[in-house]
Amino acid sequence: MSILGIDLGGSKIATALFSESGTLLTKESVSLGRRKGSEVGALVGEQVKKYQASSPIKSIGVSVPGISRHKTGTVWAPNIEGWEDYPLLNEIKQIAGLIPVNIDSDRVCSILGEQWQGNAKDCRDAIFIAVGTGIGAGILVDGNVLRGSNDIAGAIGWMSLTKPFQSKYVACGCFEFYASGPGIPKFAQEVLASDPTGSILRIYPKEKITARHVFDAFEEEDPVACIVVRECISYWGMAAANLVSIFNPEKIIFGGGVFGPAAKLINDIKTEAAKWAQPISMKQVSFEHSMLESDAAVYGAGFLALKNNNLH
Repeated sequence: MSILGIDLGGSKIATALFSESGTLLTKESVSLGRRKGSEVGALVGEQVKKYQASSPIKSIGVSVPGISRHKTGTVWAPNIEGWEDYPLLNEIKQIAGLIPVNIDSDRVCSILGEQWQGNAKDCRDAIFIAVGTGIGAGILVDGNVLRGSNDIAGAIGWMSLTKPFQSKYVACGCFEFYASGPGIPKFAQEVLASDPTGSILRIYPKEKITARHVFDAFEEEDPVACIVVRECISYWGMAAANLVSIFNPEKIIFGGGVFGPAAKLINDIKTEAAKWAQPISMKQVSFEHSMLESDAAVYGAGFLALKNNNLH
């Protein structure tokens, strides 16, 4: 029998079948399109029905982009309209019947994926820093995922990494405002507004600049892009240093859409982190790129199913 892992993102669903030993059997992605609310829930249900019809499923794990509330089975996902308290677990259970279903956040699933088949294999203490539309951390402590009293642990986008507080941090947090996928082009726009001279980024309409544009310009040693990326390195380094000092992990693993193009900056991030972190702990930790890359959360969803149903 197979394990079904589902990774629900803000724009698509990735679905994968695994053997119980962790071999990826098949994987596909389906766009959410303009779906919202119960339409997204129905699409998840359709994927479950499809795989049930084609293969014997032993257990199902689901990764969601936000908070999975274990006490209620509901989900908060800010990038999906209508998912402030969505009853996803109950919906899937109605379709799955007797098949066990477990749901967790994408940051938790990302570190579980790396623990199962990636760069956190054989680790008991490791942290996955996911930098994409948002910023979150999956935290493995003594072999177990840290969730917090209400399943919100790891929301590191709200780390306070500069002062004074500004109202623009309210929606997403200080760290995420500057160093996330959407934050990087916003920060570039601020720098361009003060002095666009000599920057190739000025050729784009302000609202059309993306993080990819900034990284491409950085490769060309564009002055604005260099300011932005070096500032991001500082933020990523300070955040990692705080995590190293608090948790004393074996590894810090960087993933998400931004790492990607920022993967080549990991050594620079470690150098920055070393300025701030507890020095003994810092000498013991390894900074690495995600081995599973964009598949970390879907692998983690599979491992979530495996772990929580005593199949492993």
